[in-house]
Amino acid sequence: MLTKHIFSLVASFFVGVLVFSQKSKTKVIFVIVDGISSDAIEKVETPNLDAVAKEGGYTHAYVGGEKGGYSETPTISAVGYNSLLTGTWANKHNVWGNGIKAPNYNYWTIFRLARKHRPELKTAIFSTWLDNRTKLVGEGLPATGNSKLDYHFDGFEMDTISFPHDDDKLYVHRIDEHVTNETARYVKTKGPDLSWVYLEYTDDMGHKFGDSQQFHDAIKIMDSQIGRIWEAVQYRTKDLNEDWQLWITTDHGRNAKDGKGHGGQTDRERDTWIVTNANELNHYFWEERPAIVDVMPTMLRTLNIDPKKEKLWEIDGVPLTGKISLANAKATLKDDILKLTWKTYSPSGNLKIWLSTTNVFQKGGMDKYNRIGEVDINLGKASIDISHLPSDFYKIILEGEYNSVTRWLEKK
Repeated sequence: MLTKHIFSLVASFFVGVLVFSQKSKTKVIFVIVDGISSDAIEKVETPNLDAVAKEGGYTHAYVGGEKGGYSETPTISAVGYNSLLTGTWANKHNVWGNGIKAPNYNYWTIFRLARKHRPELKTAIFSTWLDNRTKLVGEGLPATGNSKLDYHFDGFEMDTISFPHDDDKLYVHRIDEHVTNETARYVKTKGPDLSWVYLEYTDDMGHKFGDSQQFHDAIKIMDSQIGRIWEAVQYRTKDLNEDWQLWITTDHGRNAKDGKGHGGQTDRERDTWIVTNANELNHYFWEERPAIVDVMPTMLRTLNIDPKKEKLWEIDGVPLTGKISLANAKATLKDDILKLTWKTYSPSGNLKIWLSTTNVFQKGGMDKYNRIGEVDINLGKASIDISHLPSDFYKIILEGEYNSVTRWLEKK
């Protein structure tokens, strides 16, 4: 049964010793299992998730952006998927519901960045929902540069002959099984470099039955499916001497009333979790409550994908492996004094502070940034007079040696 681990000296040792040990040929697979809050996952025996976590770790996490802030994001499925794919909240990626009406493809997904910066990487998607590839990843669309995946296995919800629909949603379970079996087969035989697996049945049981034995049984089924994928990863690791990193998370929690709904900003709807076999997890993973947007920059780091600064600065997440400089930044503005705070993770060095009064990146352009300060990162705070840069909108970048953090401010 999954439990939140306390940071240990052993984990600290691994962070220090293995921070630069990631191999350039490390392969990554991430799995989104739908609609399981952390309290639910911890009530059920999950031996396969436990086995993965034993290799790396398990932590509580969150979705939904900054509650009450500019990045507040609905706790809805497609919204959560895209937050992971792009490393940004809905104020940037512009997916606000499962209709996926107008994604902002200027915020690139992990797949598009992989295709651009490491085109030799082989990519794959295994999904119970076709829209994940056609709308969120935006495969083959002019707006995504006609970016393509090397392999896809999805769209079976459209096949009502092989998977006849029923009111009990058992057809979704059968599709999940179909997707899982192909994932395990393809990983074992082909070993793609970057893969996404999506499984839906748990959310269907949550909607239909809420907090119930049926929902818990669906979690157990999901765990057995993870076991098949994990077995394929272990085969590649042990028999072919490959390095694999597996990330498993969920897209939202459930409401507190009965567990049937989600979409709002209650603690339980925002409360999620992350399981991984990564053994170079940093203090931020262990000591804080990471967000779904943190998974994407972690995968960028693992895969040695290095976007240009203007794209990297737009990512809202913080890497969960290796060294980082800072996290949990806050920004306020009063009487033209910009006040910044952050938590420091780097023992020494300076923090560069950049500011832009435009947001043309959102429309495909490049913002001009002014360097407005540089301070000792260990101070954890700074106050800067920005009266010479009058605007109703500011984008602020706090740039450390190992990572940067972005914040928006709007005058009301």
